[in-house]
Amino acid sequence: MPDTKPRSVEIIEVAPRDGLQNEKAMVSTADKISLVERSFAAGFRHVEAVSFAHPKHVPQMADAEAVMAGLAGRYADRNLIGLALNARGADRAVAAKCTQINYVVSASEGFARRNQNASTADLIAGAKDVAAIARAAGIPMSISVTTCFGCPFDGEVPVERVMEVVEALLPYDPFDIGFADTIGCGVPSQVTDMLARAKKLSSTVKWRCHFHDTRNTGIANAIAAVEAGVDFLDASTGGVGGCPFAPAATGNVAAEDLVYAFNRMGIETGLDIDTIIDTARWLAGVLGKPVPSALLRAGVFPARAA
Repeated sequence: MPDTKPRSVEIIEVAPRDGLQNEKAMVSTADKISLVERSFAAGFRHVEAVSFAHPKHVPQMADAEAVMAGLAGRYADRNLIGLALNARGADRAVAAKCTQINYVVSASEGFARRNQNASTADLIAGAKDVAAIARAAGIPMSISVTTCFGCPFDGEVPVERVMEVVEALLPYDPFDIGFADTIGCGVPSQVTDMLARAKKLSSTVKWRCHFHDTRNTGIANAIAAVEAGVDFLDASTGGVGGCPFAPAATGNVAAEDLVYAFNRMGIETGLDIDTIIDTARWLAGVLGKPVPSALLRAGVFPARAA
């Protein structure tokens, strides 16, 4: 029988945004720019570089325009993604020369209220304005649907609810829709089911998954997503990350840990694992604390020759 297993997957680096946003120690603009530069050097083609959230709510991202000023125009063949929670954020992303806007809609009402001070219906309606801004600027809009697998305030989030949200967003013609396991509670069977249902809703939208490793299911969920035909995976160098509005949520699945697993499985990522590990080590120094990276602790196998 022919081998029908996926042979490649595209990983989006989210450490500069989702990775840093929850850090209490302020990271300098220069170090944020360096993190993006190092990510591109490792082979990432897509980097979520900044967030245009209100600095009162996410102070780590207050220098978004300054970060983009140090990057815009230097990487014609790479994608600099800016997170926007509303039309004002989308306008800022366009002005800062982001090449893609990522909009956020929560699948659960409790998280929508605490994260964006709006209902899920309000957020779905807001996608229309953000889509119009992106379209006028000639750049794609992606949409991240948060708390797809569970909510810290509402508990279980039925997959039917997530699909209802996705169906409501499809008319805005997003480039991709991402399923985010915001608090790291999902398991592989849920991932497989969610992607199978999503693919029945649209054959043109790209599908993305965003996993946190709070309960050590991130790698397994990512592998399940790839086997289910996901187009993109979000990951964070060093496994850093978390959400200021999700109690006890820990870091994103580590990019280097994913690349290690996929390398061993024969799944191509186009990424240089040694460069990512070096960046994770550098990032730990910037943050002044260890980062939750298995590869940084244990190294690759077989071990490299000295």
